[in-house]
Amino acid sequence: MNLSPHWPEMTLALALALLVAYLVADIVARAVQSILRAIIEDRDVEALFVDRPRRVVRLVIFVVTAAALAFPALTLAGHPTRFGGSPEALVLWFLDAGLRIAIIAVGAYFVIRIGSAAARRFEREMSRGTGLNVVERTKRAQTLGRLLQKALSVLVVGIAALMILRELRVDITPALTGAGIAGLAIGFGAQTIVRDVISGFFLILEDQVRVGDVAVVNGQGGLVEEVNLRTTVLRDEEGTVHVFPNGEVKTLANKSKDFSYYVITFGIGYNDDPERVMAAMRDAAATLMSDPAFRPHILEPLDVYGVDAFDQGQLVLKARIKTVPLKQWLVGRELRKRIAKVFAERGIAPPTGRMIVTLDKGG
Repeated sequence: MNLSPHWPEMTLALALALLVAYLVADIVARAVQSILRAIIEDRDVEALFVDRPRRVVRLVIFVVTAAALAFPALTLAGHPTRFGGSPEALVLWFLDAGLRIAIIAVGAYFVIRIGSAAARRFEREMSRGTGLNVVERTKRAQTLGRLLQKALSVLVVGIAALMILRELRVDITPALTGAGIAGLAIGFGAQTIVRDVISGFFLILEDQVRVGDVAVVNGQGGLVEEVNLRTTVLRDEEGTVHVFPNGEVKTLANKSKDFSYYVITFGIGYNDDPERVMAAMRDAAATLMSDPAFRPHILEPLDVYGVDAFDQGQLVLKARIKTVPLKQWLVGRELRKRIAKVFAERGIAPPTGRMIVTLDKGG
C-alpha cells in the first residue's frame, strides 16, 4: 500500500477540520440547549424537549461544517481532491448553498422544538394553582397546545421546503401557481373537509369539548383524546377509538365540564318508611365526605330528592352528589358501597317481587 508523501499533513489538516467542526457544533448546541431550558423549565421532560434537539443540532452542524472544511484542508495540505468536477466549485457550493440549506433545516427543526417547548410551558403555567378551575384550564391548554404544535409544524416545514428548493435552483413559482390552482379546485371538490375544518374551529373557539373530557358524540361516549380542526377522537371504556369528522357532529354532550353529578336511584317497598331510608343514605354520604381520600373530589353533600316515582311494587328514591369532573364514577361507586353497608346494618332491603292473588267466592 502506497501512502501519499503528504499523509502527515493531510491527517493533521483533517484532524484540525474535525476539531473546528466539533467546536462549532458544540457551541451552537449549547446555545440551543440554553434557549430551550429557559423556555421549558421542566426537568421531567428535559430529555424530550432539550437533550434530543441538542443532539440533533450538534450532529447536523458537525457534519455540515466538517464537510465544508475538509476539502479546503486537504487542498492546503497538498492533496487536492478530484470528484470528476472542480473541487473549488464543490467547496464553494458547500460554503454557500449547502451551508444555507443546513441552516434552514436546523432552523426549521429548532423553531418546531421551541414551539413544542413553549406549548409545554403554556400547559404547565395553566395547570398551576388550586381549585376546580385549574382542571378546566389544564384541559383547554392541552387542546390548544396540541393544535398550535401541529399548525406550527405544518407551516414551518412547508416554508423550509420552499426555501430549500430555491437554494437547489428549483423554480418554485410554477409550483406555487399550480398549488394555488389546485387548492382552489380542491376547495370546490372537498367541501366536506372545509366544513369539518370550520366546524372544528368553532368547536375549539367556543370551548365545547377539550382533551381529557368525557363526552358523548352522536350517541357514542368515551374519553376525548384529540380535538383537531378536522376530527374529534374518542376512546371508549373498551379501548376502541372512535373518530368523528367535526362536520358530522350532530349531538355533543360533555360530561366533565366545570363539575359533574352522580345520580343514584333506589327502590323501596311501599310499606317502608322513606324518611328512614333517606336518613340512611345521608349518613352513608357523610362518612364518605369525612374520608380524606374522597373529600377533595366532592363539591357538595348528597342531595336527596325524595320519592321520584311510583313503580310496580316499589317506591323509587332519587339522589345525586356533586363532584369535580371525571371523579363522579369513583365517588359514586364508593357511595353505593357505603349505602349498601348502612342499609345492611339497619335492616333496609330492596323490595322483593310478589304476586297478590284475590279469590272471589261469589258465583
